[in-house]
Amino acid sequence: MPTKHDQILQYIESLPVGERISVRMIAKNLQVSEGTAYRAIKDAENVGLVSTIQRVGTIRIERKLKQNIEKLTFGEVVKIIEGDIIGGESGLAKVLNKFVIGAMTEEAMLRYITPGSLMIVGNRTGAQKLALENGAAVLITGGFEADPSVLKLADHLEMPVLRTTYDSFTVATMINRALTDQLIKKEIMLVEDIYTKLESTNYLFVDHTVADYRTLNEETSHARFPVVNKNMRLLGILTAKDVIGKPDNLSVDRVMTKDPSSVKTHMSVASVAHMMIWDGLEVMPVVADDLSLLGIISRQDVMKAMQLAQRQPQVADTIADQIIEQIEIVNTPSNTDKNQLSFKFTVTPQMTNSVGTISFGVLSELLTNAAQRTLLSYQKRNAVIEQLNLLYFKLIQLESELEIRPRVLELGRKTAKLDMEVYIENTLVAKAIIVCQLMERT
Repeated sequence: MPTKHDQILQYIESLPVGERISVRMIAKNLQVSEGTAYRAIKDAENVGLVSTIQRVGTIRIERKLKQNIEKLTFGEVVKIIEGDIIGGESGLAKVLNKFVIGAMTEEAMLRYITPGSLMIVGNRTGAQKLALENGAAVLITGGFEADPSVLKLADHLEMPVLRTTYDSFTVATMINRALTDQLIKKEIMLVEDIYTKLESTNYLFVDHTVADYRTLNEETSHARFPVVNKNMRLLGILTAKDVIGKPDNLSVDRVMTKDPSSVKTHMSVASVAHMMIWDGLEVMPVVADDLSLLGIISRQDVMKAMQLAQRQPQVADTIADQIIEQIEIVNTPSNTDKNQLSFKFTVTPQMTNSVGTISFGVLSELLTNAAQRTLLSYQKRNAVIEQLNLLYFKLIQLESELEIRPRVLELGRKTAKLDMEVYIENTLVAKAIIVCQLMERT
């Protein structure tokens, strides 16, 4: 039997698009508490069923479809290139590994064609057949037709033959962008990659007692446990601090922290690190959309994952990576004067806006990275930027050589505040105050 939470989500999904909903209306119609209705509406917003619009209210919307490409199949390629399928349709679910532009002789092609690749070629029947026979799909550019023998071979081998009106360079650029986006997405570590699954998680039921907590604490040496009901829905979390001085026969629901912060498997590890540091949490439950417990994630898991990610070789560059690559350390801090540290950056054409001055986003990313490097240099601490206030005094032109001079204003156990000054030939052109959360010592 579905829980009240599930029933509310099903009810919301049954409403017509554009229908206004409210906590009071849901509570009245489904005869649930307003607290239960509120949590269900927030969950519906997270999964894309509703949207809250200022001065309008909460509205039922079309469910947001996930647009990220998990695996780049030949079927996805058809959408990317705005093409059509003219043969081998049964092979569209196969995954694309790489693409090859057939601007060479057929003999030379054999060195580059591999199973799962895509041969981008014009109206060359011999090259098309060669690709299919060696396990590669074919993309015909320029809108040309294919010979019937090629299409018959594609159907037999179940390898797609696609067609587009674009030229080879354009479709290669489009596919390369899709492959790059896929690689970058793979580099972003998610909770589902590192969390401790339910079968390896220790937890308590709501009818357990403080004595049960102490027994589990001795057996596992852990001090924090999720608390669930008989349907495995998360109700709270119990820590050593909660049971200090409490009698053994007291039930855990009397002392646990109710409605604890929790995370979903699709959340990024970086966002979870931010939550843990901000709220001072050591462990967070991982839950499904209906708040049923899936496992836990610890601060130690998160920090190990982020350190591992920093050591991984970069497979595909983001815009931020391109900016960071051009930052040079000019001076290293001495023991006597830590404010000697400075950075150099030259404004390239790719970093400018339509009027030839540095993009505001580029300048923000530049100062953000310089601040993180500064804290790593001084304190061996990684940082998450919490706030940036940027003042732009003078236009920074193309090919300007910038010098960034950081100065630590405040440094605490969990936070730091930095003053970042940007100079061109000793003239102050921009300034920022950056507030960071400190993560851990490396």
